Amino acid sequence: MVTVVDTIANRPRPRHPEKAHRPDQEVLRKPDWIRVKAPVSKGYAETREIVKSHKLVTVCEEAGCPNIGECWDKKHATFMIMGEICTRACAFCNVATGIPTALDPDEPARVAHAVKQMGLSHVVITSVDRDDLADGGAQHFADVIRAIRAATPSTTIEILTPDFLRKDGALEIVVEAKPDVFNHNLETVPSNYLTVRPGARYFHSIRLLQRVKELDPSIFTKSGIMVGLGEERNEVLQLMDDLRSANVDFMTIGQYLQPSKKHHPVIRFIPPDEFKSYETVGKTKGFLLVASSPLTRSSHHAGEDFARLRAAREAQLKKAS
Repeated sequence: MVTVVDTIANRPRPRHPEKAHRPDQEVLRKPDWIRVKAPVSKGYAETREIVKSHKLVTVCEEAGCPNIGECWDKKHATFMIMGEICTRACAFCNVATGIPTALDPDEPARVAHAVKQMGLSHVVITSVDRDDLADGGAQHFADVIRAIRAATPSTTIEILTPDFLRKDGALEIVVEAKPDVFNHNLETVPSNYLTVRPGARYFHSIRLLQRVKELDPSIFTKSGIMVGLGEERNEVLQLMDDLRSANVDFMTIGQYLQPSKKHHPVIRFIPPDEFKSYETVGKTKGFLLVASSPLTRSSHHAGEDFARLRAAREAQLKKAS
């Protein structure tokens, strides 16, 4: 008698099917200045339980953020709405790619309840790209913002959105919900877009940020990039000028870390003094705030940064008057 074991039917779907056949890339050893401790604190465990009990997704986990231990210990988490499967396949990103599930109409209420339970004074909401939806998920963003406002009116809200490419009217829906900070990351310099961010368009992203200010000048705008992807310094400086031409208030710069051998390789680890130089130059170009360090991420220290951002605007207005 022969027993046939089916090893195919229950085989787990690869996280990144579009990357499965790419040649392996060497994963460089991280320098000492970019290492972090493993998350083991009581605060981390409590945050993890709250996220799990509300059946929520966080970009902290999905993107493999190196700061998760520090942030979750303080009960800071960035919620990722509209599921955990992205319709795009950026070469740097560790979020799973594929066909997303339907939107969950109860998600805004669950996010709002988690924000209240965690006692967050500032919350960051991001999402996967949802090119499959007519509005790219804009209405869902608005619903989440309004649910948080209803549950905890004093909580300030920062959103990190996709580009809503070819989704007419989507941006207006989100802006009308009045988030305190509108963040959309450029991710890298334009010369890298075809290899690093092929589904996006650099100047569309610049225009998106500019349009937010046109619709509501009171909303803070923010954008971030990774370095170490082969960009030149003068390209980063030009990108800063492009953001300032769109009246972006806040810029973040962090080191790209390669999630796996199938992802875009790290071309170079940027030393801390170069990050400091970018911060200095960014401030001279007129940003209200620049966060630039190897471990800087869009949502890292977001609450503290928001307080600094608001203080910088007040000082600027006082000086102008």
